[in-house]
Amino acid sequence: MAKRPLTFDAEALRSFVTGIELGSFVLAAERLGRSTSAISAQLKKLEQQAGAALVQKSGRHLALTERGEILLGYARRLLSLNDEACAAMTASAVGGEVRLGLQEDFGEVLLPAILGKFARAHPNVQISASVSRNLPLLTGIKQNELDLALSWQGDDSTPFSQPLGRLPLRWIGDAQFDVNALLDSNTPLPLLVFDAPCIMRNAATAALDRAGIPWRIAFTSRSLGGIWAAATAGLGITLRTEMGMPNSLRHLEASSLPEVGDIGIVLHQSNCQLTPATEYLQQTIRELFPLQFSR
Repeated sequence: MAKRPLTFDAEALRSFVTGIELGSFVLAAERLGRSTSAISAQLKKLEQQAGAALVQKSGRHLALTERGEILLGYARRLLSLNDEACAAMTASAVGGEVRLGLQEDFGEVLLPAILGKFARAHPNVQISASVSRNLPLLTGIKQNELDLALSWQGDDSTPFSQPLGRLPLRWIGDAQFDVNALLDSNTPLPLLVFDAPCIMRNAATAALDRAGIPWRIAFTSRSLGGIWAAATAGLGITLRTEMGMPNSLRHLEASSLPEVGDIGIVLHQSNCQLTPATEYLQQTIRELFPLQFSR
């Protein structure tokens, strides 16, 4: 008699994937609305089915075992198909319009993935997308001109928001830009920044001031494309995440440049009660976000 093929539990796979992407099964429990003991039981069940340990401790962090790396790739594909199938079953019943706003950094990288997955599952929903900076996005949410907005975490906030994760801030410039020579000669660093107010502009100047490094504003722009173009031209350096960074630029690792830390990403919604279409789009963003930034 042929041996029955093994069938992995979808909820256990979701807990496993979420825990790895968030770097913590405690955070996974919070995200999925389960107890930590339930998540631990699901992981144990998966390890029993796989016949091997899937995760191991690496200092204070989680690390995948060899079997865990193999299963993670398949688990993501299985869950993606499962979620698309579920969405397809309700797609015909969902219509309307969703107004989405994104920070410029996310537009080129994340927007195609969001629109592609959502449009396939919900062809009757019309999406209006706008790419802008933090202040216009938060204003749009507060004035109910946007339903959802993905922004950097700053001092300002909205009544209904949820953190999605954090990304490290990097000093970025052209590969030929000699930061060390400027620092050694005590020449003011030329900064490429957005027009004020700007979270990263403030973070850059504050970090340099604390480190006692002189600086000057060499270029300002109202668009991220302008910042990348100025950096590619060698006009100076900028402080951003590596999200959407052109291949011509690089993370500058001069030892004298100060560490700046990281920055949070927040998903805002205009109302506590979401329409079905908006709720599905929010779910799509939450599912795609860790997948895009873990690569």
